Amino acid sequence: MAEELIRAAGRGVVAAMAMTGMRRMTTSLGLVGRPPPERVLPARREETVEAAHWLFGAAAGATFGALVRPRTRSRFAGPAYALAIWAAFETVVAPLLGPERSQERTVGSRLAVAADHVLYGVIVAGGRDR
Repeated sequence: MAEELIRAAGRGVVAAMAMTGMRRMTTSLGLVGRPPPERVLPARREETVEAAHWLFGAAAGATFGALVRPRTRSRFAGPAYALAIWAAFETVVAPLLGPERSQERTVGSRLAVAADHVLYGVIVAGGRDR
């Protein structure tokens, strides 16, 4: 069980790194203004924001590993889990950041952020662990 959680946490870190790459692309294309980690941790060094994102990715990956057993995992479990994390951010955290922050979140930026969460979910679900 512990080995499975460690692997799931590792997939969570790798998935968070992949999200960062996708987020840099969508930000460069102008689809996303300020990415969610920067909105949660304002006025922090980029390295601090990234480390926090990776730690959250690891924790969320381990949680996924604990909740969804590899043998019963469907191909949609990871993306559904990741979209649930994104929905929780949108409904709980984002409103707490204030109304000026909600204006930054256009439909296009929300779709781009949802897409990178789907990427996270695909990676965190990984293959079925043997």
